[in-house]
Amino acid sequence: MPVILNIETATKNCSVSVTQKGKVLAVTELNEGAFSHAEKLHTFILDVLKKAGKTMQDVDAIAVSKGPGSYTGLRIGVSAAKGLCFALDKPLIAISTLTLLVHAIPLNEYDYFIPLLDARRMEVYSAVYNSKYEQIRQTEAEIIDVDSFSEFLSEGRVCFLGDGAAKCKEFISHENAFFLEDYFPSAKEMAKLSYDKYTHKYFEDVAYFEPYYLKDFVAGKPKKSPL
Repeated sequence: MPVILNIETATKNCSVSVTQKGKVLAVTELNEGAFSHAEKLHTFILDVLKKAGKTMQDVDAIAVSKGPGSYTGLRIGVSAAKGLCFALDKPLIAISTLTLLVHAIPLNEYDYFIPLLDARRMEVYSAVYNSKYEQIRQTEAEIIDVDSFSEFLSEGRVCFLGDGAAKCKEFISHENAFFLEDYFPSAKEMAKLSYDKYTHKYFEDVAYFEPYYLKDFVAGKPKKSPL
């Protein structure tokens, strides 16, 4: 019964879980509305292992949310996961951030799920899933307008979720559109996904694995010194 340490840092929610055979043993997470992953992540890892009654030596694999999402958040999470894999000689599992976000919502309530992660300005990272959690449209970075996702809204009930849903709500007023804004990717939803990949041995090359940024990193302009 594999024990998996799951790490999710793609958004402002810093989240870690320990799972066994697809079930959550313990989870530690915090969303303060700001990125605090560099300060919190390693403390959370130790805390969640203690809660689960496990040690690092009990862990059979490390799973990490691979993106898309925050460039800095993804770098922190993936660097920590790869470091643990090297140190413990354990396999690395990568989970799509948008896929695990969708798994926070129960099946059968909607015909389509569209997870949305805030990018910049009116842009979001998105993908489209059917009522079986199957991805039916590729992941994209797109600018939201009044025609966004109209082909899916015309066919059935669409659940827009994630911290990018507020942007869509400003433009989309279709009767089939339902918005769940306060949902963030969580390591809790990685339990079944990471277990499935472990049983099928869908592992990443630890040396060469990189996060799925989707877009190139753009640094902000440095602030001018008041002196």
